[in-house]
This record gives sequence, structure tokens and C-alpha cells, in this order.
Amino acid sequence: MSSPVEPVILPMGDRAILVQTESLDDVLALHGRLEASRPAGVIDLVPAARTVLVRVDPAVLSLEAARAWVVRAGADAASTPARDTRVVDLEVTYDGADLDDTAALLGMTPDGLVRRHSSAAWTVAFTGFAPGFGYLVSPDWNVDVPRLEAPRTRVPRGAVGLAAGFTGAYPRETPGGWRLIGTTDAVLFDPVAERPALLAPGTRVRFRAVVRRDPSPPSVRSPDLARNETTDAAALRVLEPGLLATVQDLGRPGSAALGVAPSGALDRGALRLANRLLGNAEGAAAIEVTMGGFRAVAAGDLWFAVTGAWGSITVDGATVDPFEAHLWPADAELALDWFDHGTRAYLAVRGGIDALRALGSRSTDVMAGLGPDRLRTGDALAVGADTVGEIPAAGVAPWGAPHDDEIVVELAPGPRADWFAASAHALLFESIWTVTNDTDRIGMRLDGPELARVRDGELPSEGMVAGALQVPPSGRPTILLADCPVTGGYPVIAVATDASLDLLAQTRPGTRIRFRHARSA
Repeated sequence: MSSPVEPVILPMGDRAILVQTESLDDVLALHGRLEASRPAGVIDLVPAARTVLVRVDPAVLSLEAARAWVVRAGADAASTPARDTRVVDLEVTYDGADLDDTAALLGMTPDGLVRRHSSAAWTVAFTGFAPGFGYLVSPDWNVDVPRLEAPRTRVPRGAVGLAAGFTGAYPRETPGGWRLIGTTDAVLFDPVAERPALLAPGTRVRFRAVVRRDPSPPSVRSPDLARNETTDAAALRVLEPGLLATVQDLGRPGSAALGVAPSGALDRGALRLANRLLGNAEGAAAIEVTMGGFRAVAAGDLWFAVTGAWGSITVDGATVDPFEAHLWPADAELALDWFDHGTRAYLAVRGGIDALRALGSRSTDVMAGLGPDRLRTGDALAVGADTVGEIPAAGVAPWGAPHDDEIVVELAPGPRADWFAASAHALLFESIWTVTNDTDRIGMRLDGPELARVRDGELPSEGMVAGALQVPPSGRPTILLADCPVTGGYPVIAVATDASLDLLAQTRPGTRIRFRHARSA
């Protein structure tokens, strides 16, 4: 048996590395060995087309130790971890809108395409794009199917499609550019199940052609965001959510291999501070209010604190200070006016917000559709018992408005820096970049000079992290944030340090950003 090719280990910021292999088969083998020997401190292992992303908690496992572990696992050819032995039978009605056109494109009849697709032995190589969306490959399928020139704005949940050398099924309604050949009624993703993703990396899959008797759409259980229903235990009611208000805690790290982003509060420091002011556990759920305009009324006496973005805060018209714990009397209206500085404020209540958990977190993931829905007028929220002590004495929190006119962000090396010209690296650090209006919890696009490449084309999908500076063909970077997809195909030139993410969370359109090299890089 020949020795395995030593993987190439690339930097991915200050909390992750990207391990590059020669082929998808190498990815599957390496991922299996890493999973079998996984040490404490490894948060996520994310296989992709040619890479495995390793994300760590550096307080437990340093990047240097993680690199050494990867090298040992890559060289351990004798270690052959057991593969997932599950075989999932997916019943498919081959009624996709693109079936006939795709068959003609491939020089087949529709029946011939169905026979070939349903007779192949498929394996989930990796997940991404959406929770539970598996990229399936097969040695019996060597067909390169081009994506649609114009992606659909709506692909129904349960749709089965083809793209490049992959097949896959959409767990939820979403935009997409794959060619649709059929529909399945299977529950592809259920966040409360013991195995949330039906199709996880390594799972073997067989497609079974069936004829659907009921012409209605498939009743696939959706991971769509759960509504915040009125309950007898409601402690507060939303009168006006403002631009965007969501429930957030510290997120759901550790599920990226299932296609699930960490999510959670974008300004984690502000959330932790609000909870400390109330004697809560630092990860207790709170309300993340974007740009202000939020109003709510208490059903009973509550204690609350507001941190993060800075603006007027009133209780029944009386102004109160941020960064302090205050009584919120029953039937009183609490209002957060439009913010003067910063973008996101955190309204915490003593005990934390008690909302639906998905994969261990109450956070709303606006892209993937996990957790409670974004708040709307009339929503009622309950308060939990997530406390660790008494409300501390006043004066434990520093005052100060967020800096949202110009900030300095530290960048650690990215895995695809060699895709860019030397001039691009100079421009990245010498230019002033501006946050555009195209900014949300998924990412923020920057305006500035074009970063020239020395390599054309796009990458096979590979793991992504919050803070990654992806550079699309326009040459202007997008900084990924907490709700970003777990894999992507644009090259990453650099990665904002973990400590910079809270700073980025408070930027607003028009904020100027200067980049500098991370001191620890």
C-alpha cells in the first residue's frame, strides 16, 4: 500500500486551519481519521471538496498542537476508522422541472437519466449551503452537470438536484442554481432529532424511484424559524421590533459538519456584559436589536440591562442609562430609540430569554432558518432562570459609545493569499475600506479598490469561518459574519481575528475600515 500524500496545512485566521488534500477520497479518509482521534479543543471538523477545516478553541488546543495532530493523523495510513454504515433509502418522484432539459443536455432520455441516477451508489461527501444539505458523490456517476445560468430565487424543500459531479436534496425552501430532477418527502433536517441531519458526511444513500399519488407538495418537516407564540408564561410582549430584532445567545458551535453555522450574538462581549450586569450566566439569551426602534411592554416586574450600540433608552418615557441594571415595572413600556452610535444593542433580562432551542442554542440563524423567528409586533417572550448570582453593585461596566466612524481591524493570514497579486496585498492594508448597505448578519460587503488575482476561476467549496474575507470576481471583499454558510467557493485572502468580530458587529453602512496585520500572526 502506498503511503498517503502529506496534507498541505493552510492558515485560516487565528482559530482555524484548512487542510488541503489531493482528492475527495483523500478528504473522506483524512476526515475519518481526524474524527476518530479528535482531541479536546477541536470545535469543528468540516470536510469539503478538497479540504478539511479544523476550528479550535485556542485556550484548550493551540493551532500549533492542532497542526501536529493533523500531520500525525494524515501519516497514519494504518488507521482505517469505521465508516458510517447507515444506508439511507430516499424515495424520489422524478418530476423535476429540469429533468427533460438536463437529460437532453447529457445526451440521454429522461428515463435513462432516472435509471442512472437511481442505480448509482451515493455517499455524502460533505455538507454545506444549508443545514442538512448533503453533497453526494458516486463512483457510478462521472457526469459534470452545469448549474443553471440564472439561479432560481425559490427552490422548494425536498427538491432533488444535480450540479457539477454532485447530487443533493434541498432540506428547506431556498434560492439555488442546481438542475432539479425530482422531489423527496423525506425529513432531511430536524434540529430536535438525535441525528439532526438525515444525510451527514459518510452516509451512504440509495435513491428509489416512486410515483407520488398525492399531487400536493411534499410534507417535509422544515427547520424554518419557529414563531414566538403567546403563552401564559409570557414575561414581555413586543410592541415594535424595529429594523430587526432576534433572540441570540453565544450560538451553536460544533455543528458545522451538518451545514449549521455558529450563529449567536454578533457582539459577544456586549451580550456577556449585559448578562453580567444582571447576574445571569454569560451565555443567557437576550434580544439583539439592530439599529434601534424597539419597544416592548413587561407583563410583570423585570430587571433589564442594555449594552452595545448607544441610543436613548426610556421606561414609560423616563430616560435610563445603558450599561446598568434597571427595574422594568409591570405594564411599563421600554423603548430603545434609533441608535446614535453602533448597530446592535443587547436587551437582556434577569434570567435570560426562554425561547426554543435548536441544537442546544436559542439563537436565531436568519440564513439557515434555525431557532426562534425574528421578532414581530405582538410576539410574547418568556423569561428563564439562567442566573448564576445576584445583581452586582452598580459601576461594574465601562461607559463609552461604539466607534462606528472609522475602525482598525486586525487580519490574520487566509488560506488563499497566493491567489492574489502583491499589489492586492498592499492595497488591502494601505486602503480605507467602506462598509456598504449590503450588510447583515451573514456578512458585510466592502467598497474600495479592486484586489487583483493571479489565478482565475473559483475554488471547489471549502470550509469558511466568521471573519473570513472572501473575494468574489468583483475584487472587493466580503467579511463573513456569524450566520454565514459553512462552506464557500470564493478565495479567502485574510481572516479578521476573533477579537475583531465584536468591533465589526457595531459597524454600520458608511463606516471606514483600516486593516493591519495581526500582532500574533
